[in-house]
Amino acid sequence: LADRRRRRTGTGDARGGPPGTVFIQLDGVGHDALVAAAAGGVMPTVAHWLAGPDGHRLMPWRTDWSSQTGASQLGILHGSNHDVPAFRWYEKETGVVMVSSKPASALELQRRAIARTHDGGLLTFDGASRGNLFSGGANQLALVLSMAARLGKGRRSRAGYFAYFSDPANAVRTAGSFVAEVCREIAQSTRSRLRKETPRIKRGGLYPFIRAFATVVERDVVVAAVIGDMFAGRTAVYADLVAYDEVAHHSGPRSRDAEKVLARLDRALALIAKVAEQAPRTYRIVLLSDHGQSPGDTFAGVYGLTLKDLVRAGSGLPVPRRAQRTRSASEARDAVRIALHRPVAEGQEEQVATPSDPIVLASGNLGLISFPDIEGRASLEQLEHRHPALLSTLANHPGIGFLLVRSEHHGSVVLARDGVRVPVTDLADGEGPLAAYGPGAAAAIRRTDTFPHVADVMVNSMYDPATGTVHAFEEQIGSHGGLGGDQSRPFLLWPRTLSDPLDAVTDEDGKRPDELVGAEAVHRVLARWLQEASGPQVPVPSNGEPGRA
Repeated sequence: LADRRRRRTGTGDARGGPPGTVFIQLDGVGHDALVAAAAGGVMPTVAHWLAGPDGHRLMPWRTDWSSQTGASQLGILHGSNHDVPAFRWYEKETGVVMVSSKPASALELQRRAIARTHDGGLLTFDGASRGNLFSGGANQLALVLSMAARLGKGRRSRAGYFAYFSDPANAVRTAGSFVAEVCREIAQSTRSRLRKETPRIKRGGLYPFIRAFATVVERDVVVAAVIGDMFAGRTAVYADLVAYDEVAHHSGPRSRDAEKVLARLDRALALIAKVAEQAPRTYRIVLLSDHGQSPGDTFAGVYGLTLKDLVRAGSGLPVPRRAQRTRSASEARDAVRIALHRPVAEGQEEQVATPSDPIVLASGNLGLISFPDIEGRASLEQLEHRHPALLSTLANHPGIGFLLVRSEHHGSVVLARDGVRVPVTDLADGEGPLAAYGPGAAAAIRRTDTFPHVADVMVNSMYDPATGTVHAFEEQIGSHGGLGGDQSRPFLLWPRTLSDPLDAVTDEDGKRPDELVGAEAVHRVLARWLQEASGPQVPVPSNGEPGRA
């Protein structure tokens, strides 16, 4: 293919031009997980890149409070993740629940980012976006979620699948691997159940097929698309491989199952590196992740009720029978009766009148509570008047680390157990309610607090620094979305020929930061590397209309 292209274009040795760049995102792989996999022989390709004096360099970077793909990838590809407080959140003015994995929501988030930055994205100059949530302004699109919300020829997110499976050899090979992966998951989940491994969640139903799709079909299609982009000589390619993230959610980020997925991803990286040697132009391969994952049993698995159950119990609302029998729910209901000064006889069902039910959403170990009938962001005083026991019930629960809520008199405050209330302006890393959460936690909370769509109550689960565990408010034993542990420490791996990432975020006074903080900073780094190779990038118009696939 490379020889044919050179003959067609008459360029002779096309590898003499400016180099192209391939960005490969290993979804959910934290910095420490990558280091361990390389050192342990699980990822020999990555280990080889790190070993040589002319190879690659590695550094961690720190996510925003919302440590998940929607916020991180939007910031990386489009330069802004402002007003993305979580993976899913409720917007009161429209009554819509935004979910990063829904095409309509992804398209709207992309539109908002482009309107804020007045730039189409990282890939506007001869770029390709493969398997991502957002386009990045690329002309070449395949398996891009935000494009699934658009109609018309060339706009379909499934176009990459059709192109890949039109080759019978691809179809047969991937179909066989798909069936093998389904059988592998059934065998692994059965072994985990028989051994009574903990933590453990249910992995039946459609999950074996979902896992096989993420670890086989999506991987094969995206890798094939990247190879095609390199042979086509495109300037910038950004691709997301989601296999590890999917398996780690259900098997745990430190599990043998997840380790095997890393080994297969390493083989895909080796293939991409080999193809880069034969491509019509020189390619630099940059590896990065959007977040890590923190292990731990689920909130419901430990305490017998979900965050929604706890919120309803603390608000005096009915809860399911299974939750009524748990100690957490019982304590919450007792707190409601005491706060309202309403004794209730044993066996009698209390009736607490409330204007509306709260909307409770979960993004890993980050919870969001919104009250639809309260215009704007509800205040601490309003909530304590309507639901006197709610905030204290949440703040004192052992599975919850801290809450963020706005006070009419003291501004936004962080609440924790034993009545601790700290204004966000006084928050400090390593102190008070943030003692366990490490550097950068205070700044991340203060930034999220400025978002127009921050929830009425933001809830971060507990974090045990000794074990690195959190409690997800979803059915995940490997989770991300909030603060606590490896989830907030993804990585950036780049060729030594590129400039130091911290050079891109040095301020006007020449002050150089000690670390890379936030997805928007990563965007500036990647944009600088593209400019170093090919000169200034050409932005698309501010309306952000991407090209056709």
